[in-house]
Amino acid sequence: MLLDLDKLQSPEIPTPDTQPAGVIVSPDTRRENRIPPRQARTRKWPVLDAYGPPRVDLKTWRLEITGLVEQPLSYGWEEFRDLPRVKVFSDFHCVTRWSRLGNLWEGVSTAEILRRARPQPAAKFVVAHGYDHGWTTNLPFAHFVSEDVLLADTHDGRPISAEHGGPLRLIVPRLYAWKSAKWVRGIEFLAQDHPGFWEEGGYHNIGDPWREQRYRGA
Repeated sequence: MLLDLDKLQSPEIPTPDTQPAGVIVSPDTRRENRIPPRQARTRKWPVLDAYGPPRVDLKTWRLEITGLVEQPLSYGWEEFRDLPRVKVFSDFHCVTRWSRLGNLWEGVSTAEILRRARPQPAAKFVVAHGYDHGWTTNLPFAHFVSEDVLLADTHDGRPISAEHGGPLRLIVPRLYAWKSAKWVRGIEFLAQDHPGFWEEGGYHNIGDPWREQRYRGA
């Protein structure tokens, strides 16, 4: 596990009240205790992944929206950057038991993707596809459409580095961080659940940190 010391936070915990107008605030940041069971706050931002950062060329990068949708979508980098953008303030909980409180993400909301792709009624699950060796993760449709979920390309005002999942990362604040897929290249809508890389290895299909859904059967 590496540590990104450039992302070291001050001892004070960022709060929703300090955010500018228009920022979407993740509900978990308003909890009296923002740290889930058996987690500990870190001021750093550790780096964890299965294979290491893939090489992603922005000249050929594409985001594909596929599966059970009325309108499949495909975006190049500049096309994606031209979509309406949002900012989200959220906490970030890793299954390895650390939590980084108070992150400001910017990118395109999943609500915008839904508006354009128009998922079919049969779509009950989502699979995020990464550029790293075909890596995937799955999540229920209801979690994907939460107001604080977005496809982020900046973190705390800076482009997301390759080590942290840039150029584009899915951010699902209310689930463990492995559901916030790095190096995203595709979003697929499905009728049936389809476990991803870590889920096939025994991780939980949902991954709610407040319920400690780390592993299958939790």
